[in-house]
Amino acid sequence: MDHRLNPEHEELRRTVEAFAHDVIAPKIGDFYERHEFPYEIVREMGQMGLFGLPFPEEYGGMGGDYLALGIALEELARVDSSVAITLEAGVSLGAMPIFRFGTEEQKREWLPRMCSGEVLGAFGLTEPECGSDAGGTRTTAVLDGDEWVINGSKCFITNSGTDITGLVTVTAVTGRKDDGRPRISSIIVPSGTPGFTVAAPYSKVGWNASDTRELSFSDVRVPAANLVGEEGRGYAQFLRILDEGRVAISALATGLAQGCVDESLSYAKTRKAFGRPIGDNQAIQFKLADMEMKAHTARLAWRDAASRLVAGDPFKKEAALAKLYSSTVAVDNAREATQIHGGYGFMNEYPVARMWRDSKILEIGEGTSEVQRMLIAREMGLSA
Repeated sequence: MDHRLNPEHEELRRTVEAFAHDVIAPKIGDFYERHEFPYEIVREMGQMGLFGLPFPEEYGGMGGDYLALGIALEELARVDSSVAITLEAGVSLGAMPIFRFGTEEQKREWLPRMCSGEVLGAFGLTEPECGSDAGGTRTTAVLDGDEWVINGSKCFITNSGTDITGLVTVTAVTGRKDDGRPRISSIIVPSGTPGFTVAAPYSKVGWNASDTRELSFSDVRVPAANLVGEEGRGYAQFLRILDEGRVAISALATGLAQGCVDESLSYAKTRKAFGRPIGDNQAIQFKLADMEMKAHTARLAWRDAASRLVAGDPFKKEAALAKLYSSTVAVDNAREATQIHGGYGFMNEYPVARMWRDSKILEIGEGTSEVQRMLIAREMGLSA
């Protein structure tokens, strides 16, 4: 299978690469240290059409595909992961559920503004007591006349509290099946709805220029028409969304891994010790060769999964493989990049320090490494 980019995708890659280096790189460090959301950068990303990449033009999108989204995410993450995760969550978790499962009215109402970057959406799945056990959702939604009444809480929700957040699609238990298992549904909750409370931003180890918060719902009332897809099908819907999201997060992780190579290679050529560049030392050369090998292989993995998704072929196992491998590689490369930089790698003025702090969450968010191994084993025909 040939994973070389066609001319259109290559043009996109070069455009985003230039934007990342010329616009994001000079500014993002200050936003990161202030734990401040980069509204100006996000607005420019919206103007470029990045939030609309995989959506049809009829909804304000660019008419591209998931491969195009992954290309953009990789190039952004080579410079900064906070900006990349804002795009990834805004598209894969915010807009995609509405596009995949929403009514035509919901699509017309929300997607044009989300594709333009005017409005960000969030996906309210994770709960404080559930974590990886998404089927253990405790948030409830009860139909009262023509309204859903929602109670519960969510945690670790990206893009949920910015000034441009327009909605959160929330998973909630809407009833019980005959065997007693919960019927989980997805419901749109617009920002500012009475009873919907957004907590202050978390104090995080990394991704400090992105928005992540805890949410609570106390007798929150929204129209019955805000149901996304069929009642009781929310669990199956978010499994599909997470499968797709793993392709996107794999591209982001690959970008971070490649960014570590970029920064370390540049440093190794210019940093001198004992009278010569440290890149002349075989120990450094071997580290860089291994880092490049890992980033290259991760790229092949996510592009393979994306190609299968775009073609309409099964991709669950490939997405899990890509997510597992690329996140591991991101952590490995960030550690080695810090080592190559020595003491300077521990200083926040150097991008690799930011990459080191940003890498670990990639082994946790959108499905832990342990969950990915479970999924791969199941796809191989093994059962718990």
